[in-house]
Amino acid sequence: MSEDPLVSVVIPAYGRPEYLPEAVRSVVEQTYDLVEILVVDDCSPDPIEPTLTEFSEDPAVDLTVVRHPVNRGANAARNTGIEESTGEFVAFLDDDDYWRPEKVERFVDAFERGGPDVGVVYGGIDVVDGGGETVRSVRPSRRGDVTKALLRGENVVGGFSNPIVRRSVVEAAGPTDTRFPSWQDREWYLRLSTHCEFEYVDEQLTVRRMASHGQISDDFERKRDVSFPLFVHKHRSTAAEYGMERRFVAERSRAVAAAAIRTGNFRSAYPFLLRSLFYYPLDWKTYAFLALALAGPSTLERVRRIRRRVGV
Repeated sequence: MSEDPLVSVVIPAYGRPEYLPEAVRSVVEQTYDLVEILVVDDCSPDPIEPTLTEFSEDPAVDLTVVRHPVNRGANAARNTGIEESTGEFVAFLDDDDYWRPEKVERFVDAFERGGPDVGVVYGGIDVVDGGGETVRSVRPSRRGDVTKALLRGENVVGGFSNPIVRRSVVEAAGPTDTRFPSWQDREWYLRLSTHCEFEYVDEQLTVRRMASHGQISDDFERKRDVSFPLFVHKHRSTAAEYGMERRFVAERSRAVAAAAIRTGNFRSAYPFLLRSLFYYPLDWKTYAFLALALAGPSTLERVRRIRRRVGV
């Protein structure tokens, strides 16, 4: 890159005005200057513009607010942001997350070092509680061709607030798929991975609020009825190309079972765990989930208490 590229930051917003200004401020305060901010209001109940006055009235801040006339979901808002943005690189930031000031600068440097084959840069994530205290830190570990890792179910990148993506790779892979009620990020990363290499910055530069993200990710019925069949249908051929078809189906089956267990639907987990074992009987995680499903809610709660105590 001969000169500093423009980075477009898309913030889908809906009904969380108490967090949105902090998200925007974390972008405004980046040490990297060439940033445009697009807040896409997904038809929030109350107008969001009053919460952004301090930024919209600042001539030094490149801020655009786009409002959907009807609520279309966060993925549609992200895609609107892609369409309206102009940067060489595109990033998403959920309206209740925020970035540390050096993030964009560090990521752009990583693109520079990695060269044109690198299409996605991501980094470490700190998960904080309602009081802002870090309860868990996730460090990056995969670079290069990450497709097999994603097919195995590894959560390589984390949520949408983490990566910055080269626009040419977004155009090659396509935007986020609005049909998915869950696993939208994993599905998008899998498509991106078939077009580029991934690189990471080993710093905790993205902050995710724990309390704001749990409900959708644990929606068992939508995973069972929509996300699971759609994900498998859409990517089974890719898994077969990598010699991982059976393991891919097994992993997604186990993911549905895990959602069932987390939401107390223990009996509903059994068929998905059995399917997972049929397709790939060598994964110890499936046996662990089967033990949890058989043990019931009291054991699950004990496991949760232990995880909270040790911060995992």
